[in-house]
Amino acid sequence: MGVGGKFWDLLKPYARNEGFDFLRNKRVAVDLSFWIVQHEAAIKDRARSPHLRLTFFRTINLFSKFGAFPVFVLDGTPSPLKSQARIARFFRSSGIDSSSLPVAENGVSAERNSTFTKYIQECVELLELLGMPVLKAKGEAEALCAQLNGDGHVDACITSDSDAFLFGAKCVIKTFRSNSKVSINVSEPFECYYMSDIEAGLGLKRNHLIALSLLAGNDHDLNGVQGIGLDTALRFAQTFSEDEILNRLCEIGNGDASLFQGGMKSVDDSVPSLDESPSKTKFSHCSFCGHPGSKRAHFKSSCEFCSNAVGEGCIKKSEGFKCSCSSCDMDRKEKKLKKNENWRLKVLSKIALEPNFPNDEIIEMYLCNNHGCFNENDGPIISWESPKTEMLIEFLTYHQRWEPSYIRQRMLPMLSTIVLREMAKNPVKKLLYGQYEFNSINRLKIRYGHQYYVVKWKKTAPTSCCVSYPIPPEESDIQQDDVMVVDESFSSLDESDVPTIDMSGGCCFLLTDENMELVHAAFPEEVDRFLLEKELKEMKRRKATGGNPETAGSKGVQLNITEFFRSAKKQYETEQGEDLTQNTDSQIAETGKEKRSPSSSNIPKSVRRRLLFD
Repeated sequence: MGVGGKFWDLLKPYARNEGFDFLRNKRVAVDLSFWIVQHEAAIKDRARSPHLRLTFFRTINLFSKFGAFPVFVLDGTPSPLKSQARIARFFRSSGIDSSSLPVAENGVSAERNSTFTKYIQECVELLELLGMPVLKAKGEAEALCAQLNGDGHVDACITSDSDAFLFGAKCVIKTFRSNSKVSINVSEPFECYYMSDIEAGLGLKRNHLIALSLLAGNDHDLNGVQGIGLDTALRFAQTFSEDEILNRLCEIGNGDASLFQGGMKSVDDSVPSLDESPSKTKFSHCSFCGHPGSKRAHFKSSCEFCSNAVGEGCIKKSEGFKCSCSSCDMDRKEKKLKKNENWRLKVLSKIALEPNFPNDEIIEMYLCNNHGCFNENDGPIISWESPKTEMLIEFLTYHQRWEPSYIRQRMLPMLSTIVLREMAKNPVKKLLYGQYEFNSINRLKIRYGHQYYVVKWKKTAPTSCCVSYPIPPEESDIQQDDVMVVDESFSSLDESDVPTIDMSGGCCFLLTDENMELVHAAFPEEVDRFLLEKELKEMKRRKATGGNPETAGSKGVQLNITEFFRSAKKQYETEQGEDLTQNTDSQIAETGKEKRSPSSSNIPKSVRRRLLFD
């Protein structure tokens, strides 16, 4: 939850949609509870142990596909306030009278979900087998994520709790956009919020946000101040600077009478306060044109505010007319100032009536910078290790009932990424799965609008492949293309890329999708060789087609269904135009005949298959 009210809606205009490579080579803190809760209800009826399935796939994809270095953070012991608020929320959602709620003792709630705790423990065991670092917070996981982000240990936080900003986070990733066919912009999957953008757009800093949570409610005080919503709290907080906002709330809560007599920023510094306003003289205004003066005088000649010639009189005032003379302008400003003053006094009265406001324990918790179970001076120990493959296979076989071959298949993207990173640091020959070596770059692949290299790994031993999973039927027909476009309908984070097998020349090859920059860093000579060969093939195609780039490109790129129909329609209209020019007389005589359809003899086989079966 975080800050009460629709706080995320308030921040929505300042969100940034970051690109596919936003997290590449960056450290990111992940609130593990957020991952488990986010999709638990959505897929619990369709999958066994969805918390393990989502954690497994998301970790692999975050590490390999997006190139990030995830650091997972666990919730610690909840504070008594948080435990009490959790119980109150449960009773409120259940429609049960919450007048006699159980009291949380020693920071532990008796109502805490034991099943959810079991899910967390299983996910931690899975993450440790994957070699991921796991840190435990003293209290809230988002608090430690924010601390790691604020201290520079990580570059961003993945959480949906908006109070991460109150704990000091600088960049929060709230959601991942699905790379589906109906997605608006699949090239920007991350919805990010930066504290700098919030400061620039709303004028709110960390202490302002803490004040908002105290007034509108938060995870530790669900109600906040009675009668004050998020909009009122925002307007009130914006009238103070960051250094004074929390002190002023404490003074109001203690009943400081001076605050009820002024002390807030005026709406317009040029307008004197109500007590200092000089006695003003009310000027009469013409009922016809609305300007200062009498109607009789204006009937004889136009006033200085009306631009008519002498003797023609003034212009009749329009509906909703407001006079712009100095007297009327001052009167409007004083009315606005009085209205704001009345609103201020009303808000101050509501705050003063709130018992035990503000809660010093909540303020100290948000301002604290020691949320981890480690020495503050030494900092957290964060390191990534190689996955314990065999133990991981046993773990998932027991909990998920997956075949070992399926688990090895889904882990290949992560293992290949580790090999390429190690090769980029130290160019010493390394084997994938201890038996596959880098062979070549097979082709360029476009997926989710992002380019990859399809890397070919050759089995070093001549024995049969130990990884037994089927070859997709489409792969054998299109693997000779230089560029392949793949359209996927599932989420880019919740499903793993599936490597394929190529059996040729009595050897076994694995084909994996790899980041182009990572492959270039690991094998620069192979990338240069691939690009040179690709350029030579392109030159041959251009020569074979008479230098027509559109015809040459169509053989190398498999068009999606929309592009195919667009090109077919263009070809159809061109052919129809030529027929109209050459056979005008014959077409006039045969207007009742059917239109000639384009020939399909030149359509690639893969496109015809998609037209028939997709």
